[in-house]
Amino acid sequence: MPTPNEDRMYLEIYDAIMEHRLPAGTKLTEEGLGEIYGIARHTVRRVLAKLAADGLVDIERNRGAYIASPSDEEANEMFELRQALEALVMHKLIDKTRKSDFAALRDLVARERDAYMRGDRPQWIRLSAEFHIELAKLAGNSLVVEALRRLVSRTTLLISATNPTGQQPCSFDEHAAVLDALEKKNHAKAQQEMTHHLSQCACRMLDRPSQRFDLRAALGKITPPH
Repeated sequence: MPTPNEDRMYLEIYDAIMEHRLPAGTKLTEEGLGEIYGIARHTVRRVLAKLAADGLVDIERNRGAYIASPSDEEANEMFELRQALEALVMHKLIDKTRKSDFAALRDLVARERDAYMRGDRPQWIRLSAEFHIELAKLAGNSLVVEALRRLVSRTTLLISATNPTGQQPCSFDEHAAVLDALEKKNHAKAQQEMTHHLSQCACRMLDRPSQRFDLRAALGKITPPH
């Protein structure tokens, strides 16, 4: 059972990654994180393993853990795979969704929109990713859910944080358009809207940042006085 400190560390690193406060390729050391959070290295190791399972961190033998930095080739392959998996999800959902399912999904999109309007970027990003995972769950294939969970997290790393309004990654407007087509049981339109949405996401990929940064500051921690 994860401890409160473990959960807090996971969420704070997750937010820092998704807000691009921690650039792709950043090394995350067990010693450094343990010092920042005041927790044992074996606990830090569990958090890093969870982030790796979600596709946000790569753990390399004898080198340690790094913020995932997919190559352009990997990025293209991931979006290609997402197109195939989410097309399968759309196909399965046409006959499986109920009115109550749409109510829950529209509430999620409304919360996504609200988080964006309030400027709560971490919450907005989490809800944007959750939309795709919830659709996959409704489709009823647990293997697809797990595959998409990792792909959604990893591709979100590549989305620019500086897109203007109307060009936001994983747009709630595009999510709403997918739901409109599904609710009308228009299979062709649902596929078209999801394909368009993922193509838009692929076009918003972020160039790899190269700026210097301080790990403690990136995680919102104040450097203790000397």
